[in-house]
Amino acid sequence: MKLTARIAAFGLGIALSTTIVPARAEQVHMEDALATLQTAEHQLQVAEEDKGGHRAKALQHVQAAIKQIEAGIHFAQKHPK
Repeated sequence: MKLTARIAAFGLGIALSTTIVPARAEQVHMEDALATLQTAEHQLQVAEEDKGGHRAKALQHVQAAIKQIEAGIHFAQKHPK
């Protein structure tokens, strides 16, 4: 590969890393939170007994939080910085 092609490829790599990575990095925490809540949702679904209604109420809150995180991720995808 010629030196000018290497320089161009290097420049493209820098351009991509400065434009794509920061936008993606912001979603990492949201995606981690989503995965954690999905695990919590599963655990609440398979838990035995209702614990006086608290398990069912916790499940509702976790499911609501999942919907909010999904909405936030979707919003960030549609409105990048």
